[in-house]
Amino acid sequence: MSEKTKFWYLKHFNIFDGLDEETLKAVDKLAAMCTFKTNDPIYFPAEPSRCIYFLKKGHVKISRISEDGKEIILDIVGPGEVFGELLQVDNTDERNEIAAAIDEVLICNMMRSDFEKMLKKYPELNFRVTKEVGARLRKVEERVTELVFKDVKKRIASFLVRYAEEFGMIKSGVITIKPPLSHQELGFLTGAARQTVTTTLNELRTNGIIDFDRKQITVNDMSRLKKVAT
Repeated sequence: MSEKTKFWYLKHFNIFDGLDEETLKAVDKLAAMCTFKTNDPIYFPAEPSRCIYFLKKGHVKISRISEDGKEIILDIVGPGEVFGELLQVDNTDERNEIAAAIDEVLICNMMRSDFEKMLKKYPELNFRVTKEVGARLRKVEERVTELVFKDVKKRIASFLVRYAEEFGMIKSGVITIKPPLSHQELGFLTGAARQTVTTTLNELRTNGIIDFDRKQITVNDMSRLKKVAT
């Protein structure tokens, strides 16, 4: 297969799926494609919010730094998702979070001003972006609920279930997730100490529910993992 073009990626992007060729060509003219290596920052807090990002390949973590210097991971974004779009909701001109590549990332980005014009011009696109924002906010609400009402073991299992459902590849009933997050990052996402994450993952592995190494997480029994999470 020949190298995929920016237009090909946009055409196969979730929120652009099904849009007519003329609309996609208009988007193509306004978008730029760029790559980031593992751990590269994409943007920092307090930077002017000039761009909206469409993630085509790889995974990006969205996080904030607390007053005491601790990282708080808000979300993990995967292929086919938009990020930076929440600025459309609160209409701010500065970002208050960090976006960084977890693995090798390919992004199409568009100037915020151009994106706003596109939304006004194409109502269907506006509707899809609104749904995307709503889904992102629901994910945040679910995580907050888990932090309040679930113990740490259930929180870790719940995250693994979501992570597998969103980013996993299934074969013969086994789900493989790449890239694996570090135990520290899992702790940031679930409100758990790193050692607690390690102990919980080892227990799940001993029980045959999951397996993991530095390259991937494998869910051997999703039904049992879901029981641990509830």
